[in-house]
Amino acid sequence: MIPVEVTNVSISNVGFVLLLKNPEDERTLPIFIGVPEAQAIAILLNKVEVPRPLTHDLLKNVLDILEARLDRVEVHDLEDGTFFGRLVLFSEGREIKVDSRPSDAVALALRCRAPILVHEKVMDEAGIVLEDKADAGKAVVQRPKSRLEELKAELAKAIEEERYEQAAILRDRIKELSKPESN
Repeated sequence: MIPVEVTNVSISNVGFVLLLKNPEDERTLPIFIGVPEAQAIAILLNKVEVPRPLTHDLLKNVLDILEARLDRVEVHDLEDGTFFGRLVLFSEGREIKVDSRPSDAVALALRCRAPILVHEKVMDEAGIVLEDKADAGKAVVQRPKSRLEELKAELAKAIEEERYEQAAILRDRIKELSKPESN
């Protein structure tokens, strides 16, 4: 697992993106998140005072009352463009793992001051090296690949590696996805 920090929550052409990075790694993990999660993270990062607890504040308060501790959060899997997260809690001497969206896990981790970890295979698959635009000085975040684009890349790799049976299967899946739907 790679320890990461939240470097930014930004708006892109496809929505809000949470950027996670290990200071010793050139790659950044972009995770596209919803508006409420982006707001919950941004409120904490910008030290905005809210009059009443938000959902993630409420969950932290419940953990405190139950004397449970958020030990860490993990972004542990990536499947068909969807990231999977988990809360790792300690309560009454035992470890408890709870499935979570990564955005909710990060929002809670920031409130609990818990480490955020990314599985190596997730960073290998989805980590990107951000380039600075010379004119704007802002990071460039590419939109995630569609399933069709991913399959085409897999097909090219299968052909390059002379895995022709796999290439034929991928070709057929691409054809199926490329068909216009008939009514």
